[in-house]
This record gives sequence, C-alpha cells and structure tokens, in this order.
Amino acid sequence: MKIRETVLTCALAAAIAAVPLAGCASQGTSASASGSASSATASQASTAASATSATAAAGDAEYVLYLGTNDKDTNQPVYSREESKERAKAILMKNFGGYTIQEAEGGWKGDDGKEYQEYTLVIYLSDTDLNTVHKVSRELINVFHQSSVLISTERVKTEFYAGE
Repeated sequence: MKIRETVLTCALAAAIAAVPLAGCASQGTSASASGSASSATASQASTAASATSATAAAGDAEYVLYLGTNDKDTNQPVYSREESKERAKAILMKNFGGYTIQEAEGGWKGDDGKEYQEYTLVIYLSDTDLNTVHKVSRELINVFHQSSVLISTERVKTEFYAGE
C-alpha cells in the first residue's frame, strides 16, 4: 500500500506541479491538456478528497483521475499499454459524454530500495458529479486490479466555445 501511495503522489506532483517530489523519479510529463491543471497547487490537490458537487456560483468541477496500470499485488502490467488505454476509454465512453486521457510514467523507490516504474493514465473529466466519478473509479479499480484511483478535484470555469 505504501508503494501505491507513493506512485500516485509522484504522478500527481509530476502532472500537476510539473515538479518531482523528494523520493520521486524525475518526470518529463506535464498535464497541459486542460490548461487549469498546470496552475493547480499541491494544497488544492489535497482538498480533492473532501470535494462535493459544485453549485453554479462556485464554478464547475473538473476531476482528474490518476490510474496506475500495474497490478497492485504483483507490480506487473495488467494489460499492454494500448489495451490499458482502450479498456479505460470503453469504460469512460459508457459513463460520460466525453473525456481526455494523457499517458504518463510514474516512478518511485520502494522501502526495499528497489526502483519501480508504472505506466499511468491521467483522465480529465468535467460536466459530471463526484458520485459518478466514484462509480467509474470503482469499475477502473476492479478492471485494472488497483488499490485505489487518485482523484483530484478543482473548481474551474468551463465553456464549449464555438466562435461568435
């Protein structure tokens, strides 16, 4: 469990802050697909666990899921990279009107000093609610044999701009 938490923490630091945390391997990937993710801070990410559905005055909720793809027990990939992405996409399309996926690499050093690497999918969702995100996360946990899915929630203003 400790290794799993470290992976998710490292992936979050790399994707949101674009800065590796102590004990995390350097990450060359940043989360620029949503524009708002790159301005998020670690303190905003830590409040994600207590986030609830937004009211219109508070803004829209953007959910970012960090899905590791190595088996929680064996630390081996559950599926190939392409199959992992396709399985995740099928689950997302079944439950949401749209999504964005980024591929990331997570790395960490275990308590035994051994280095681990993991292919990670970073999933951006908007126009949904936390209950639906939790439901889909449960399915992802089961399909990918994970301990958890890290969910980051941020209040953002979103619009589908189609010109004037």
